[in-house]
Amino acid sequence: CSQFQLGKSSASPYPQVSEKSKGSGVFPSFVSCLQIVSLEVEAFRDAASAMEQEKEILLEMIHNIQNSQDMRHISEGEREELNLTANRLMGRTLTVEVSVETIRNAQQQESLLHATKMIDEIVSKLLDDLEDAKMRLMSLYGACTSDVPAGPIDQKFQSVVIGCAIEDQKKIKRRLETLLRNLENSEKSITLLEHQKSSVRQSCNSKQD
Repeated sequence: CSQFQLGKSSASPYPQVSEKSKGSGVFPSFVSCLQIVSLEVEAFRDAASAMEQEKEILLEMIHNIQNSQDMRHISEGEREELNLTANRLMGRTLTVEVSVETIRNAQQQESLLHATKMIDEIVSKLLDDLEDAKMRLMSLYGACTSDVPAGPIDQKFQSVVIGCAIEDQKKIKRRLETLLRNLENSEKSITLLEHQKSSVRQSCNSKQD
């Protein structure tokens, strides 16, 4: 874009053709400039997508702290103080709105809706059978990764995801990763709670003896 003056102080945001470039290959110069702008646009979208992911991570961190089993080992006053701080941080995080729209054709839109529905159906049954839901989510995740899966993959889901836009494929994978992490944390909490109950029962039995 060396032949164009981008002048930030100019009233027009568009590049102005300089006197030197007039009549001497203006079209190729515009093409060259747009190619450079195209790279900047993609970099801009990538940066915005990274901010979307960062927001999701921050919210997940706050949620995990609030639901940590370790919160049971502090006083009620300390727990209240931590929750107030966590709620304030969550509120401030939610004030940041970052949205990167994905351009999709009709087939990609249909594939995204189908993939989302398949995930939602499993999530809706989490409380009915936690272990089965985890196995099914792992099979969906295995269909989204290029790594060798640890278990079976859902072939039907894989064919659906392949039909989605690339950006949507990444978002679907991230959602499954988040769900599996949350399930793992839930299992740890349940295991810890069962261990605590067992310890209490043993203590009571010992006192009775």
